[in-house]
Amino acid sequence: MADPPSCCRPCATCLLCLYSCQWITAKKEKRKGLRTTKCDCSWFLFLFCVFVFTLVWLYFAIIILNDLHNFNEFIFKQRKLWLDWSLVLLVATAVLITYSAVLLVLALCLQLCGQPLKLHWLHKTLLILTALVVAAAFAGLGIKWAEEWRSARISLQATGPFLHIGIVGGMTLLAWPLASFIYRTHSTGLKVFLLLVYCAAMIALYLAPLGITSPCIMEENQLPPKPALVGHRGAPMLAPENTLMSLRKAVDCDVQVFETDVMVSADGVPFLMHDEELTRTTNVLDVFPERAALNSTAFNWTDLQQLDAGSWFLERRPFPTVQSLSAGDHSQATKQRIPSLEQALEAAKQSNISIMFDLRPENHSDYQSFVNATLEAILRSGIPLRQVLWLPDGFREQVKQQVPGVQQIYGRKRLQNEKEPLLHVNLPYQDMSSEEIRQYRQDNISVNLYVVNEPWLFSVLWCSGVSSVTTNACQVLKEMKRPMWLLPSSTYLMIWIVVDCTSLLVILWAFLLVK
Repeated sequence: MADPPSCCRPCATCLLCLYSCQWITAKKEKRKGLRTTKCDCSWFLFLFCVFVFTLVWLYFAIIILNDLHNFNEFIFKQRKLWLDWSLVLLVATAVLITYSAVLLVLALCLQLCGQPLKLHWLHKTLLILTALVVAAAFAGLGIKWAEEWRSARISLQATGPFLHIGIVGGMTLLAWPLASFIYRTHSTGLKVFLLLVYCAAMIALYLAPLGITSPCIMEENQLPPKPALVGHRGAPMLAPENTLMSLRKAVDCDVQVFETDVMVSADGVPFLMHDEELTRTTNVLDVFPERAALNSTAFNWTDLQQLDAGSWFLERRPFPTVQSLSAGDHSQATKQRIPSLEQALEAAKQSNISIMFDLRPENHSDYQSFVNATLEAILRSGIPLRQVLWLPDGFREQVKQQVPGVQQIYGRKRLQNEKEPLLHVNLPYQDMSSEEIRQYRQDNISVNLYVVNEPWLFSVLWCSGVSSVTTNACQVLKEMKRPMWLLPSSTYLMIWIVVDCTSLLVILWAFLLVK
């Protein structure tokens, strides 16, 4: 097979060597009579599918990062092993996408140079393994973390217009190797089939914006107010969660609400703690090793005050931001103790922010006494009741009677013909569509969605009109002045027309030039 004039022989030989894992010079190639067979074409198609499959997984991996801290906590609860799995996820995904992308580029270059596509068996094996690993990742996601599929749907609302532009660009570039292959093959049926498939795909892409809806395609003067920030356990990227230091850091981030979790000690003192066990966020294994597996409520207040609630934050580094903290913050973190609810209420009152909390565990046999102890702590603190946001559903009517000024926050959507209309709802961000958020906003129902850490997600919810979001990354969202994806309708229409027309011209040029 003769080398095309546009491709130098050493380059073609090098490309063939990398793709086929054999040093095949042009003379050897002629002597062996190497050519691309139907089997080779099938492997190229498989390579292309694996690349697209891996690319889709990369998109999902980026989406998952918003919620991966929950996965880290889940693994710790099950295995008592702390690891930042986001790094593992990104490295593994980067390796897979890089490998398949390099192979695909080599194959396309070989096609343009008129060289045979002889994929080595080692590459074939690795491609099959890549496909199996990605398929297993998707299967695991569907079985154990199904809500992430809804996260992907939300992300497509934001990225849809931009993904469309990228896909049109990628498919346009495929016109060059496709034209080269069509002019070289002698099978008329195959030529017609490839041209029909390619043309159908491009027409579908050109018309795709007709079906793309994004809450951020709007004029800037229609943009709703920026959502208020609710500090999830304070500012857990800047300080140990559920501590007074975390509350102060959240105040520095301009949060309006400090969100936390309350438990009640064995001697009736409400305190801040999320986990049922103390092992993740304290040094209970060192101080009370024989009691470390007990429920947090089994400890009295004197015992709880002996625990260090901050050093774990510096040792395990639950977020990458820990390493950038100042020496003063490091020193302050090591001095943190488990705060009582009354201490947190006093700090919230002084900072003039609200406090929202769950009371755990709701299935405890003494839950009513937990409610009573919590209400007593609220009344003793002297905090204005309007600054207390009550989340627990248990004994809600009792709470309304004893402290009627407390704001009731519901963890569900409104019901039809509801006697008492909801004023505040607190839901996972996956549970409400943009249309529902807009409808609740029109009906003057405050909507808080959790947990929102990534700017892309915050942008979508901002455009949708959500009232507030609970976040771990208050220091990041605080700095956002406008949504990332805001795009005026007229601008999007112009971009759509320009991209499609440019793509069509490039495709025509590719087929004419290659011929």
